[in-house]
Amino acid sequence: MVTVRPRRVRVVCWASAVTLLVVFSLVATSLTGATGDGYGSFQRGDQLAMVGLGVFGALGFLLFTRPRVVADARGVRVRNVIGSYELPWEVIRGVRFDRGAPWASLELHDDDLLPMVALQAADKERAVEAVRALRRLHQAHLAALAGDPATPR
Repeated sequence: MVTVRPRRVRVVCWASAVTLLVVFSLVATSLTGATGDGYGSFQRGDQLAMVGLGVFGALGFLLFTRPRVVADARGVRVRNVIGSYELPWEVIRGVRFDRGAPWASLELHDDDLLPMVALQAADKERAVEAVRALRRLHQAHLAALAGDPATPR
C-alpha cells in the first residue's frame, strides 16, 4: 500500500493559517473606540467578526492540506483540494510526472489526465519515490492480468 500527502505544502499552509489567525486576532483586539472623526466606534461584535474572518481565512489555507493519494493492489484513491476519485487499475494507463509539471497525474485509458495534487514537485525526491511506488503497483497489476488466463482482456 502506498499513502502520500504533500509535505512542504502542508508545512507552509499550517504556518500561514496560524499566522493569519494571530494577525487577525491582534488586529481585532486593537480595534477599540471611535473611528476617524468619531462617527462610528468598534464594538465587541466587530472584534468577533475580525476573528471570524481570520478563522475562515485559516480554514481556506488548510483546504490545501487535504490532498492525499492511497494506492493498493485494487486501485488508487485520489483526494485533491476539491473532489475525490477512486479508480481501479483497469482504467489507468500510466502514472505521469512530466518535467516541469507541478504535480503528478494518472493517465487514463480514455485519454483523460487526473492530477494528483498530493504528489508535488516541491517535495522532490519524496514525490519521485511515490511515483515509482505507484508505477510498481501498476506494473504488478498488469503482470497479474497477463499471467491469469481466466481474466478477460
